[in-house]
Amino acid sequence: MKVVISVDMEGVCGVASWVQVSPPEFGGLVNAGEYQVARERMTREAAAAAEGAMAAGATGVLINDSHDTMRNLIPELLPEAVRFTSGNDKPLSMVQGVDEKGVGALLYVGYHARAGSPRGPLAHTWNGFVTNVKVNGVDTGEYGINALVAGHYGVPVVFACGDNVAMAEITQELGQQVVCVAVKEGLSTYSAIHLHPAEAQRLIREGAQRAVKAASTARPYTTRWPAQCELSLNHQARADACERVPGVSRVNARTVGWESPDALHLFQTFRMLAKVGEVRLEG
Repeated sequence: MKVVISVDMEGVCGVASWVQVSPPEFGGLVNAGEYQVARERMTREAAAAAEGAMAAGATGVLINDSHDTMRNLIPELLPEAVRFTSGNDKPLSMVQGVDEKGVGALLYVGYHARAGSPRGPLAHTWNGFVTNVKVNGVDTGEYGINALVAGHYGVPVVFACGDNVAMAEITQELGQQVVCVAVKEGLSTYSAIHLHPAEAQRLIREGAQRAVKAASTARPYTTRWPAQCELSLNHQARADACERVPGVSRVNARTVGWESPDALHLFQTFRMLAKVGEVRLEG
């Protein structure tokens, strides 16, 4: 059985500020030194998950860089047996690779809570202006959307690590079949109590091994289809723009809705609306 590891950065041990997770090429509130440390820890956590998966018998591991520009992993710190993706605008984005033949499990590394979550360090969904996503009335985040896409291809989520708020949300939505490892305890949006990085990596390795061993009994995540979907934004001007997309209707001042026949349609519509919503607000 092959596995895919989707690795984000906001949920990585030691991370509690946008400064740490912002690639310096964009300027603004960034620090190249802090970003470099965070991407190294991100890579080491992904490597620990890969080692655990291989110890459990995984015949192949694809690590999918899923943060921001998706060019954050440091390849030399990864196990030699893995493959990895690099670069954004991938067809399946954060879960690229789940459609490959023989993939039987998806693992989340460095995941964070959904937008609006109290005490969730750097909690957000996709970008800074999406305030909520609902699928059939259930509030969800990146973890839920990605799980639905994986489920479309028959692949279950079996492991997750990140902050404790995210782990609680993942357990609530995806169920106890997901082995969750909290590497930090959120105090606020911009603060947390962290494990030592070495301890975090040890727990990730052990958790991933346990999860992959039990993967054959895990079930892919799904919902009722067709699904009623809603996207809430932080300004009515963004909803104005999204409402013009065919098949999308206005729910309220800052929320739009649509119906999806399957998870792939849901995902691609969500991505499109998140892009359409990038409008100037200063007139």
